[in-house]
Amino acid sequence: MEDRERKPFQVRIRRVGTNTVPLPRYQTPGSAGMDLHAAIPEAVVIEPRARLKVPTGLSVAIPHGYEGQVRPRSGLAAKHGVTVVNTPGTVDSDYRGEVAVVLVNLGTEPVTIAPLDRIAQIVFARHEIATLVEVSDLDDTERGSGGYGSTGG
Repeated sequence: MEDRERKPFQVRIRRVGTNTVPLPRYQTPGSAGMDLHAAIPEAVVIEPRARLKVPTGLSVAIPHGYEGQVRPRSGLAAKHGVTVVNTPGTVDSDYRGEVAVVLVNLGTEPVTIAPLDRIAQIVFARHEIATLVEVSDLDDTERGSGGYGSTGG
């Protein structure tokens, strides 16, 4: 497989209010996502099976044709069972409000989120605009209308 050079594009970003949250950055040259931090004044506890909306202290201007996908951090998920409820959450190109992350604790113990903890990651991805065409029939496939588990998995 050919090694492709990543072609950067600009995403304008601003801190909301007077917070000093770190700007997202790629942790390694091969990283797809940039970490988002908790912009909270003091530590908060997420009880087992509870959800918590955590502000990131950032707003972004994503170019048209792109989206920001908010995804879980694998370390939080593996170590504590904390994940993002609506994963991936979408930040649309026309949204200018503060990005927040809804975390859920699927573990059996309370989990503490401290100020500036890395809580999620954001991946910027190109997307296409579809035109829907209503038809009376769809073409046949081998799978057909087989749903969940129909392919043997």
